[in-house]
Amino acid sequence: MKKIGFIGLGVMGYGMAANLIRKGYEVTVYNRTAGKANELIQLGAKEAASPADATRYSDIVITMITNDAAIREVYFGDKGIFGAVRSGSTLIDCSTISPSLAVELAETTESKGAVFLDAPVTGSKPAADAGTLTFMVGGTEQALKSIEDVLFAMGSKVIHMGENGKGSIAKLAHNTIVGINITALAEGLAIATSGGITGSAFLELVQAGSAGSKQAELKGEKILTGNYDVQFSLALMLKDLRLSSVLSDNLKVPTPMLEAAKSMFQVSDSMGLGDLDLSSVTKAYEQWIGRKISDKN
Repeated sequence: MKKIGFIGLGVMGYGMAANLIRKGYEVTVYNRTAGKANELIQLGAKEAASPADATRYSDIVITMITNDAAIREVYFGDKGIFGAVRSGSTLIDCSTISPSLAVELAETTESKGAVFLDAPVTGSKPAADAGTLTFMVGGTEQALKSIEDVLFAMGSKVIHMGENGKGSIAKLAHNTIVGINITALAEGLAIATSGGITGSAFLELVQAGSAGSKQAELKGEKILTGNYDVQFSLALMLKDLRLSSVLSDNLKVPTPMLEAAKSMFQVSDSMGLGDLDLSSVTKAYEQWIGRKISDKN
């Protein structure tokens, strides 16, 4: 059985690491914030003192980190992954980062005699906990086939997107649609409730009609109950939309809907909603229309 180092035990990483342990893999975990590994240790994980320690004896190292700056620290920093990576091992980054950084990580990994895959995920916290994530993977098919069993221990679908960097491009394009969809749902609810229709009645219509979406399915109940506990934070979605905006500029792709959604998330973040679930963008509309969209009084 492959030995796995897992770095980053946040909202997504914790559930992913737990599923690997439950599937019988020998897992060594590291998190920058102390204490996050305690329950995983009870499940059977070992705890490392640094990214290098999590890497040194691992066949596969998986990272799930918040942003480009944090990824650079984990890979290139003192006691980072690149100081301890073994020739013949595989590094898998499941974070949402810029495609250019994914390519840089791949090139540096190759210079160390190892293999790199950018493999971001979709599904948010419920899917991470249930082991039903979807992976979009950049890298060689040969490298993917060699570790596919590990990805399927954490997810239910693995899609090869092409060479290194393509997994990251796919994730940014995907999350562009997510950001637009949740903003559209919030705006539609604002119109309906301002017109005297209950949020629950309108959401039922949306889910039954052609305006239905995965966001309506996943976030509708949270909006109706005013429960914005984090499955995927508004701040992280804003980060992804900013990355997508840079990417689309580089690709010379006009993205008016992306820019509108990004602006909406920037406004919401400035209102102090960043640490709440991304569906809390609805709260900005509630402030503007002067009434609750949720059915909660």
